[in-house]
Amino acid sequence: MEAVVVAAASKLGLESRTIELVDAAPILFRALRSDQLDAAGRAIIDAVEAADVLVVGSPVYRASYAGALKHLFDLVDYRALTGKRVILAATGGTPLHGLMIEHQLRPLFGFFNALTLPTAIYATEIDFANYEITSPAVRERIERAVSELAQVLPVSNNAAADRAHGNRPAPVAASA
Repeated sequence: MEAVVVAAASKLGLESRTIELVDAAPILFRALRSDQLDAAGRAIIDAVEAADVLVVGSPVYRASYAGALKHLFDLVDYRALTGKRVILAATGGTPLHGLMIEHQLRPLFGFFNALTLPTAIYATEIDFANYEITSPAVRERIERAVSELAQVLPVSNNAAADRAHGNRPAPVAASA
């Protein structure tokens, strides 16, 4: 998933922040509702809610996304993601697990009225070597998703000024 964030940030001149759920989950699991979050948990949820673009990825466990990812989005205000652009990604043990994106992740963001981009990225173990994507097909899907993102982002002739004024989208990656 980091490859998706890097591709979007470099091609589109975006700033990025990655939220690794392996680190965030212990903080988020302290709360069952958003009003129970401590300052650290609130900062994580605020980052997700404030982002203009989300790159959301998860490993597939038992035909679904990770429970920590579900808990994170259980704490997000249901109105906060309306119209936000979302790139979906997942990794799994077999190609058949790729359907999880369409049957689990995409409906989750439909609930939030977010705009999920048509191209999702799915990879299995054979698509990686030393934690780097080696599959041309996966790389092509990343490029296609980033191109789709470029088509739905606001257009500006002065990206540096926009970033200085907080007007450029910043993708946030949430991974399990």
